[in-house]
Amino acid sequence: MTKPIHLAVAALLSLAACGEGGETAQTRSAVAGPVSTTAPAGGWVSSVAETPEGGFRMGNPDAAIKIVEFASLTCSHCASFSNTGAEPLKQRYISTGNVSYEIRPFVSSGLDLAAVLLARCNGPQPFFPITEQLYQTQGEWIGRVQQMPRDQQAQLQGMAPEQQVATFARAAGLDQFVRQRGVPEAKAQACLSDRAAIDKLVEGNNRAIQQYNIPGTPTFLINGEVAEGATTWNTLEPLLQAELS
Repeated sequence: MTKPIHLAVAALLSLAACGEGGETAQTRSAVAGPVSTTAPAGGWVSSVAETPEGGFRMGNPDAAIKIVEFASLTCSHCASFSNTGAEPLKQRYISTGNVSYEIRPFVSSGLDLAAVLLARCNGPQPFFPITEQLYQTQGEWIGRVQQMPRDQQAQLQGMAPEQQVATFARAAGLDQFVRQRGVPEAKAQACLSDRAAIDKLVEGNNRAIQQYNIPGTPTFLINGEVAEGATTWNTLEPLLQAELS
C-alpha cells in the first residue's frame, strides 16, 4: 500500500506504489446515450472544476457514471493509463455527458508533491493538460531527480517541508516546465511553499486510506465504489460499458 507522505529524505526520493499491469491502446465504440443536462459551449470536456475532496473533475457534474482516479504523478502505471486512456475516455464517454472523471492526488514523495502543487497552481482549466504532459515526460523529470548528488540529498534533511519540495521542483526542472505552460515563476514558488496546500494533500492521502483502503495507484472508483481489478484503460473501459448498458 502507498502510505501517507512523510517528508524525510527516504520518502522524498521514493516513487509511488503503482498497481500491477501494463497498458495497450484499444479501440471500441462507447455505449453512451444523450443526457438531459445542457453541455457548456465548449462541450463537457471543457467543463472542469475543483472538488471538495481536493481533486479536479472533468465533465458533467450530474453524470450518471462518476469516475474517480487516485493517482500519483510519479507512478508509471498512472502515466500509462493517462497516455493510453485519457483521449478515448474524453472522446467516447466524458463528451457525451454520461461520465465524469476526477483525479484525486495520492502523493507518495516530495517529488510527487512538487509536481501536484505545480499542476494545480493555475487552477482547474490547465490542470488536466499539464497533468497529461507531466505523464508524457515522466521519465525525463524523474530521471533528473534520481541523478541528484548524495550531498544534495543529505542537505534536504535539515530543510523545512516547503524548502524540500521547492528543491525537488528545481532538480526535476518542474518549475521551468510549468513556466513554459503559463505559470509565472513567482506564482510557482508561492504554490510550492503553500503549507496549507501541502497539509491538505497529506490529509487527502489519509482520508483515502481510511475510507477506501487504497492499495496503490492508480485506484479507480466508479460511483463511489472501488473498481476492483481496474488499473489500466483495458480493464476500466469494460466496467464503464457495463454500467452504461
